[in-house]
Amino acid sequence: MQDAPSDRDALQALLDFHVEAGVDLALDETPHNRFAEPKAERAPAKAAAPASATASAPPPRALPKAAAAAPEEVASMAREQARHAQSLEELEAILAGFDGCALKFSAKNLAFADGNPEGRVMLVGEAPGADEDRIGKPFMGRSGQLLDRMLATIGLDRSQVYVANIVPWRPPGNRTPTPQEIAICKPFIARQIELASPEFVLCLGGPAAQNLLGLKDGILRTRGRWFTYKTEDGREIRALPTLHPAYLLRQPLQKRLGWRDFQALRRALDGRE
Repeated sequence: MQDAPSDRDALQALLDFHVEAGVDLALDETPHNRFAEPKAERAPAKAAAPASATASAPPPRALPKAAAAAPEEVASMAREQARHAQSLEELEAILAGFDGCALKFSAKNLAFADGNPEGRVMLVGEAPGADEDRIGKPFMGRSGQLLDRMLATIGLDRSQVYVANIVPWRPPGNRTPTPQEIAICKPFIARQIELASPEFVLCLGGPAAQNLLGLKDGILRTRGRWFTYKTEDGREIRALPTLHPAYLLRQPLQKRLGWRDFQALRRALDGRE
């Protein structure tokens, strides 16, 4: 007998929640309440390894000195290295070799960008998720699929836009990047925007809008309003904050607001706003 639609919807929502939270591996077919088990039934603690085995085991991988340095020092190093990139290809290579952000050593891949760097629109999110980390490109999971559908409603696709994130490495468990991690990665996304030189920047979510535009208010207050993003070389780019696709998956009733923002972008592209 099939579950009622409400049960299926609840199960799908629960699975979506765990995927967005970074849970991508099941350890057993059924859940276990370990706190309810008698102490005698619990697995005994592992015995200490013999001294000879301990001596031969390789030491844990240590972070490079750059990643262990003070955040201000690493951010200064990032600004210096990003400034030397004369093309997006050079910037990606520099970022791939940059050891100042500890996220690099827990992530599988660098998710630098996707789409067309010559497009008129650049979309900037916060950080990669599990699918993006596995593939090495931003917005590849369910959020990316929703983003593609939203772009299609205004006649765009990834061959016409450029997509990136403030932080190009996935934080463990899809946690929010720390202010220090964002500060270290910010010079690279700033240079990426400068080199791509789009006509419009679409900030996907509050972290992108706040860190790129210096806004203090939340995304629900700033979305749908045009701001100016200033590059280090003095150029001004029109920027529009909007809701992140991951948020819209959790709050589908808010999709109407995202629709309005994308319509505003379409009008701007057509010279009507």
